Amino acid sequence: MLDYSLFKENSIQGRYINMESIRPCFAKISSVVNCIGKSVNGVDISAFQLGKGDKKILMWSQMHGNESTTTKAVWDLVNFLQSDEPSAIDILKACTIMIVPILNPDGANAYTRVNSNDIDLNRDAKNLTQPESIAFRKLFESFQPDFCFNLHDQRTLFSAGKTNKPATVSFLSPASNKERHITTNREMAMKLIAAMNHMLQTRIPGQVGRYDDGFNDNCIGDTLQMLGVPTILFEAGHYPKDYEREKTRELIFFSLVEAIGIISEDRINDFKTGDYFSIPNNDKLFFDVLVKHPEVVNAEFEKGHWVGIRYKEVLQDKKIIFQPEITEIGPLEGFYGHRTIECVDSKDFGLRSSQKEILDLLLKINK
Repeated sequence: MLDYSLFKENSIQGRYINMESIRPCFAKISSVVNCIGKSVNGVDISAFQLGKGDKKILMWSQMHGNESTTTKAVWDLVNFLQSDEPSAIDILKACTIMIVPILNPDGANAYTRVNSNDIDLNRDAKNLTQPESIAFRKLFESFQPDFCFNLHDQRTLFSAGKTNKPATVSFLSPASNKERHITTNREMAMKLIAAMNHMLQTRIPGQVGRYDDGFNDNCIGDTLQMLGVPTILFEAGHYPKDYEREKTRELIFFSLVEAIGIISEDRINDFKTGDYFSIPNNDKLFFDVLVKHPEVVNAEFEKGHWVGIRYKEVLQDKKIIFQPEITEIGPLEGFYGHRTIECVDSKDFGLRSSQKEILDLLLKINK
């Protein structure tokens, strides 16, 4: 079993990752870093490849600028691939891996989902209206990958099915048509996901979800599946008490190593599509904080109603601040909190600033 601590890129931590953050990482790469295009604001979009094998894998992260967990995991993967680990050496003999660490550098800098033209790049795969989308498509066409890995973050609200476990990692083999037929390339992606799920169940049992496969031909994954390339959506989600997503980063790293290893060893057919469909669909059953019996601290709340709070992520001095916001009030049985507060009196909130923020929110509510 790999010792993750040997490969973790310690120079990048937390949630705010932009091109400045990863610039020192590029210096460690043994291969040439190429500029595949420029962002709306004129920032270079960088890509590089590792390995010289016949099996070609294209992966990209931060297509949404505020989804940085997989970027951290990618650099951990690079450290692994450039190590003297025997499995890494074997992978690079069998595979050529093209990596775009940050596809949306403007969004990464501003910590926004969209680019500087306020366009979601994951809804621009068909129209190709944005320079980032065009740069990626040119890279795809010139590299001609056999597999594509589309790396994202997902919100803390997702549960692994209708359970009290968060969807810490979710996957999707996107559809290539409205009927959601299981094509040959889609089946290959499903089998790779089944393999990763098998591994993850030993680390986070019950905490893997399956993303919705509604078809949209302007989404990058659906487009690439339509073009016949097995494509996997990775979604890095919430691990308990890990809002900086350092544990989730580790799990994405192991998922990438697992998938690439299976591709390199031609073992995809060792896994079954049925195991893909056994992964529960993502549900939306979590709040960041669930407050029960709020009427104890504020009589304006109706008895039997609970308060669901979710954090808004705000960029402040190059750090992400988690600001609590009330998103739902009502009979919330069947929902869960990553943190649950059972109100007896205001003393339950203690003295921590985050707790005081929540108490202040509750006290501001008026009918």
